Amino acid sequence: MLVIVCYDVNTETAAGRRRLRRVARVCESTGQRVQKSVFECQVTLAQMEDLERRLLAEVDLGLDCLRLYRMASTRGCEVRQHGKFRSTDFEDPLVI
Repeated sequence: MLVIVCYDVNTETAAGRRRLRRVARVCESTGQRVQKSVFECQVTLAQMEDLERRLLAEVDLGLDCLRLYRMASTRGCEVRQHGKFRSTDFEDPLVI
């Protein structure tokens, strides 16, 4: 399934800037960045729950905002993209 992760971390303090880096690192380990604080992750349900648990361990819920959008099926889900962006097709074979 496709999961969209969006976050807004309060970076007014050094601790907030550290949280921002840690949240981004967790997201980068699972998906691809499509905006500064938005990631697309192709995961199973178990992986999504693990991702959510790891992200919740990093954010301060009193200061930060974390949103996960679960798209159970890409059918019926339309993404319109404008501007320069290089994406990875998760369905194609990975060539290194």
